Amino acid sequence: MESPDVNRTHVLIAPDVDVTGNGLGNFLSLRHPKSGNTMRYLSINEVLHELNWFKQSYGSWFLGNYVCEDGSLYTATPVDPVFILLPIFEEARMKKGDDQGKFRQLDEIVFVNGYPGYQHMFSIAEKCMQVVCEIKEIGMSKFYRLDDSKVLTWLYSKVIQIKRTLATLDKNCAAQDERDTRKLSMRNNFLLADAVTILGEYMKDEPWLKLLCSHMKLKIPEVTGKAPDFESALTAMVDSGGSSSLSQKKRGDDSKVKSSGKRGKKGKVETESQNIKEMFTRASRREG
Repeated sequence: MESPDVNRTHVLIAPDVDVTGNGLGNFLSLRHPKSGNTMRYLSINEVLHELNWFKQSYGSWFLGNYVCEDGSLYTATPVDPVFILLPIFEEARMKKGDDQGKFRQLDEIVFVNGYPGYQHMFSIAEKCMQVVCEIKEIGMSKFYRLDDSKVLTWLYSKVIQIKRTLATLDKNCAAQDERDTRKLSMRNNFLLADAVTILGEYMKDEPWLKLLCSHMKLKIPEVTGKAPDFESALTAMVDSGGSSSLSQKKRGDDSKVKSSGKRGKKGKVETESQNIKEMFTRASRREG
């Protein structure tokens, strides 16, 4: 996404820095943990936020007596800084083969050429990176090194949290699945795959996504959009003799099956309703 014109007014939904803490808020230019592209993040009271962007085809904002012609909307959403810091900690340890790499001081790790924003995250890194790092103290100095097992444990806990959240978003489906152990098992598998897919938006395939999938016995295609979605799999299951109530629900569609055994064309998808992924484009602003 192109960076907005700084001379124009834009609408941003973010925590009020004057209310939530010391009144300090900074836009930081950091590398996206998956693509490596330069992105804008917002740090407020040592909480890191990613910027999301949404815009209708036509629209404006009324701000008091002022009309903002740009009807786009920016939202600041908290993001775990460990995701953002993980790549530079991985590079800093200079791991080779089975060697776990070097211990480095924090100020060395957060010094990244061309990205002074990381140095503003020193105190954040000091608090949050202990969960994925092995730390040695020599005198008054601390030395950090990523620990593969700690990273994997942390990632797995994130997957479980996301899976639980996804499950609560579809309680009706969960209630139906409880009556059929096959569908319940399938649903759990797809929820896990979906959770890893969401997590995969914040990390590269190598090494962490691959290690996580191996640990969870998932295949990479299942979490990169190549696997069929849960609804399609459930439809196939019903066609092969699933729940009678769901089969009856589908009889209207089954009547469209041609004599050759092939299905007729699906009805037109309602275009007015928008998926949340379509409404918001994650676009931590590129640096101009």
